[in-house]
Amino acid sequence: MSDETDPLAWTRDYTPILRSLAEEYGDDEPLSDYTVALASHLEQKTGVLVETLNEAGADVLVTGSEPHSTKAEVVDTLRDQPGIETFVEAGMSEEAWEAGQHDLLEREPDFILDDGCELIAKVHADHPEIARHVVGGGEQTTAGITRLEAMEADDVLEFPVYGVNDTPMKHFFDNVHGTGESSLSNVMITTNTMLSGKTVVVSGYGYCGRGIARKARGMGAQTIVTEVDPRKALEAHMDGHRIETMEAAASEADYVITSTGNRDVVREEHLDELQDGVILANAGHFDVEIAIADLEDAAERVTEPRDGVTRYHLDDGRRINLLAEGRLVNLTGPHSNGHPAEVMDTTFAMMFEAARDMLAGGSGEELAPGLYAIPDRLDREVAYRKLDTLDVAVDDLTERQREYYEDWEHSDSAF
Repeated sequence: MSDETDPLAWTRDYTPILRSLAEEYGDDEPLSDYTVALASHLEQKTGVLVETLNEAGADVLVTGSEPHSTKAEVVDTLRDQPGIETFVEAGMSEEAWEAGQHDLLEREPDFILDDGCELIAKVHADHPEIARHVVGGGEQTTAGITRLEAMEADDVLEFPVYGVNDTPMKHFFDNVHGTGESSLSNVMITTNTMLSGKTVVVSGYGYCGRGIARKARGMGAQTIVTEVDPRKALEAHMDGHRIETMEAAASEADYVITSTGNRDVVREEHLDELQDGVILANAGHFDVEIAIADLEDAAERVTEPRDGVTRYHLDDGRRINLLAEGRLVNLTGPHSNGHPAEVMDTTFAMMFEAARDMLAGGSGEELAPGLYAIPDRLDREVAYRKLDTLDVAVDDLTERQREYYEDWEHSDSAF
């Protein structure tokens, strides 16, 4: 397949870490005895991860982490490759998507790489006999980690899971820069409006919300942050953003962008406060952050003034514009391409390393069921690979410096 006809060709050029992993592990194939299930937004970057897992020897079972971000050309490309099986189609209904995930799980994967804890939760809830034989998993999202923490607290996890989302190479780059840039660019492309001089309300100041707020302000917007965590609110305040409740912020907002991982962030009680023409977008999780049912109940009619924009006309004449039907604006809108390839290169490299490490025995130990931080050595290895692709060098510790770190008494004078 030529570059002109291969939908993954462009993305491979911008995912050098994944290509380096494919080259390194393509000969000895450390995953050759294993079946890896992958749930993620099935677009070009994910396609390159699937190819990398496959080149390392794995049989890969692929589904989408939600049904509306699947690219048909990626599915068509992957299903033609030996050792890869797809359980998702572009444009499929939510019912068909759910059924496809259950069909995938019935293939009894050895390892689950997940997004939003979709497959891991389903295998425990609906296929417990299969869950008992899964070797391990990896989770790449904040919302998924929250679900896994709840599962661990309830003592129901049947296998160990690496929390890839919480590793520095994920949250410092993917969450901050990937979510920030992709969300704002898709808001502007979808609406053909500008942020400069506008008031942008960002709900949630985790790593994703931090990236959105920081980049919006860098583009000239006035930023307000809403939070439920007092420490994150203080952090946003110290970073220079105004802090308000959603009820107070709604009356000033030109844009409201949610990024919390929770539901009903914008709901009935806020609708009376929103300005005419406000633009609402979800950059957090699935389609639950904006209470769409409340919008529908409040509207006397609904129109679509632009592709990807649903306008709710209230009986007092105000218009509320919702992007991407309340789904992830950076992935499911008509112009959405997801995070930039360069930043997904690091995240998907961490997902690959999570599978390779746990399956191929890189840790040298067998983990009990539970949620684990991914080993720091893996995070550092991916960081070094990224620096290599940038042709950037860093210093090494001298032996004396290393000893200074390891000697708690610091017997040698520093002067």
